[in-house]
Amino acid sequence: MAVEVRYLLGRVGQALLVLWVAFTVGYVLLQLLPGDAILIKFQNPELGLSPQQIAEIRAYYGRDGAGYLHTLLGFLHGDFGYSIDTGAPVIERLGEALPQTARLASAGFALAVVIAVLIAFAASYSGLSWIRGALLSVPSLFISVPAFWLGILLIQVFSFRLRLVPVIGGSELQQLVLPVLTLAVPISAPIAQVLARSLDQVATQPFVAVVAAKGASRGWILWRHVARNAVLPTLTVAGLMFGELIAGSVVTETVFGRTGIGRLTEQAVNAQDTPVMLAVVVLATASFVIINLVVDLLFPVLDPRLKVAT
Repeated sequence: MAVEVRYLLGRVGQALLVLWVAFTVGYVLLQLLPGDAILIKFQNPELGLSPQQIAEIRAYYGRDGAGYLHTLLGFLHGDFGYSIDTGAPVIERLGEALPQTARLASAGFALAVVIAVLIAFAASYSGLSWIRGALLSVPSLFISVPAFWLGILLIQVFSFRLRLVPVIGGSELQQLVLPVLTLAVPISAPIAQVLARSLDQVATQPFVAVVAAKGASRGWILWRHVARNAVLPTLTVAGLMFGELIAGSVVTETVFGRTGIGRLTEQAVNAQDTPVMLAVVVLATASFVIINLVVDLLFPVLDPRLKVAT
């Protein structure tokens, strides 16, 4: 038990270290951006701000090079500062955008897993080589399709030509259909590739032949024995792909005109709104770290052989 507690504390410590590194690197890089959004916004003579007041504003946002510790302490206390572009608290802007992206990301990830499982299991269960080859080529096609091109194509086909899904208006569910599909297709490809490869590797193990010799059906062997042992590598890749959801949401929400973290990121980049950009970097890193921490902690549960030795 003590060893397991030390392992858990070690993994949590590594996660916190990754978050700190991401914050530090993000802060430094954002300070090195060319131009100064604060000067662009507040040097307007119509605002009537004195040079001293502008200097104080730059100091508050850390543009004078001395705001790292102030910003870090603010993040530790849940204070992400204020948006340069709108003046609103960054936490409020994130709170408005996050629910939309969370719905899109969770639905897209769930659909990606379903697509990957269907492709991998259909390829493994198929007895015809040409069907298997065709199914295994699908992930390569999915991963090579740019998300923005796929989104535009889906709009053209399902909205403009077939008129099945409205681009403007419609229910929340209708508005989610095409963005979720656009987000899910590229993410499903690596998961399907790793799962199919893992299924093939496990299927050649001696214990599978023993189960087959006992008279078990092919479907029973695949679902009850092969799949269970093939899930660990797939779980690792799925955790890594979850980190792609924020990046994918930037393109997807822009193409479909949805509000969310992706759209907020686009607006922040265009306005050089460094507090918002830094908060998005930390948020994306935190999502990635938390998911992978959960995956690491699930490994011993799914495979008792991986439990930390006492």
